[in-house]
Amino acid sequence: MRLGRFAVIAAVLAGLLGLPLPAAADPDMGEVRRLTKQAAKLNDLYRGQIQSLEEIRIQVKKATGKSASLQKDLVRAKADVATIARNAYVTGPLDGMQLFASPGDPSQMLGHAAVLQYLADERAGRVRRIQTLVEDAKKARAAADDKIDKLKKEIKNMQGKRREIERLLAKFGIQKPGGSEGLTPRMIAVRAEIMGKFPMLYGVGCLRSGDPGEHGKGRACDFMMSRGGTMASGADADRGDALAEWLIQNGARIGVMYIIWKQRYYDIRSGGGWDPMSDRGGVTANHYDHVHVSVF
Repeated sequence: MRLGRFAVIAAVLAGLLGLPLPAAADPDMGEVRRLTKQAAKLNDLYRGQIQSLEEIRIQVKKATGKSASLQKDLVRAKADVATIARNAYVTGPLDGMQLFASPGDPSQMLGHAAVLQYLADERAGRVRRIQTLVEDAKKARAAADDKIDKLKKEIKNMQGKRREIERLLAKFGIQKPGGSEGLTPRMIAVRAEIMGKFPMLYGVGCLRSGDPGEHGKGRACDFMMSRGGTMASGADADRGDALAEWLIQNGARIGVMYIIWKQRYYDIRSGGGWDPMSDRGGVTANHYDHVHVSVF
């Protein structure tokens, strides 16, 4: 009888844990690598990081990472099937009449009953956890697939704007950093014009040696709107808003490529307009304490 009960439990858990199979549920990482290379080529073609592509790439990384983590949890959960089923077979059902009919110390019998109940509750909890895990894994896989598809569409969109972007790049030409500051002449001119119109109470940071983005190329500056690491507020936040708006209005004239402020980016190459950024993990990383400006 107990052997039959063991078989039923094992079959139910095995069926539960078989959805989805980890090997079949992984996002297509080969596709992700291919798309990442395409995005990198577009960045090179457009002479700088395309913020829409970078934002979606980060979303893909987070989504695929979560999916992969859940798949590992499922693999570990599958390994528990035999243990759960074996414990169910060994402990058997909790029979109160048989328990109190047995000779021995009643307190010991109650202790044994408590242990059996604990094991039963633990088994039930594990099954519920596995059910939740399976559903979470399905959702994570769907989210990862959605982000991958979104990256694919945005790459196609930016490829379709190639001629338009090339005309824009031809207008501003190619500048190399130079001088003691390691900035391009355009970045120096843009910084000077900004500082002539907006007081920089907390300083400006530009060249960042070793940075793979625009800071490392001498084509970006951070205009601080508060002391680093603290969120700009009041008059400081208003000044940041005013600077961002001025850059949007004058960007085509002075050669602004993109702006980042308050966890949003405005990329002239992708058609303009503010777009939200994913949480990068802090006030500075999310650009709440400075306006980032990159130029062609």
